[in-house]
Amino acid sequence: MKYIACICEGGAERAILDLLLDNHQLKFEREDLIEEEVLRCRSAKEFENKYLRKSYEEKITIYRVLDSRSEKFNLSKAYANQVDVKNVITAPEIEMLIIHNENKYKEYKNEERKNHDLKPSIYCKTKLKYKDVKSYEFVKKYFSDIQNLINVLATYHSKSKSFKDEMSIWDLLK
Repeated sequence: MKYIACICEGGAERAILDLLLDNHQLKFEREDLIEEEVLRCRSAKEFENKYLRKSYEEKITIYRVLDSRSEKFNLSKAYANQVDVKNVITAPEIEMLIIHNENKYKEYKNEERKNHDLKPSIYCKTKLKYKDVKSYEFVKKYFSDIQNLINVLATYHSKSKSFKDEMSIWDLLK
């Protein structure tokens, strides 16, 4: 049996992963996940305390879905050999999916040139008037058409920069 932990930093990311899981679009199923759900657990110490104190027959693969490339997840040496951590990066923010879906990528990039601190979530709130853009409920409803979500993930993947040792949500799809 394989063991997988999928950790998301926020509600929007969790909604995307739940939609993909519920529609059997990922390389793994909900039943493969520890606790059979997407976890919300940012620190390695918290993850160790909650989940690694149990005994597992095989190595655990942890998919960390987050927008920061600098956020560390340092497990103690006692657990380092039991776990394979894979970073699934959604930089600059998961809200880029909404910008792509609304065909506003060029407009966003133009606005970003004028204001270098403009985050995708702020653009979605101010220009697209989606005030709950970071909420689980909003994102789950917004991307309820799974084929549309997959198409947007493909577009986003083709436009975003990824680095060595990084994955995108696109890489988790079947």
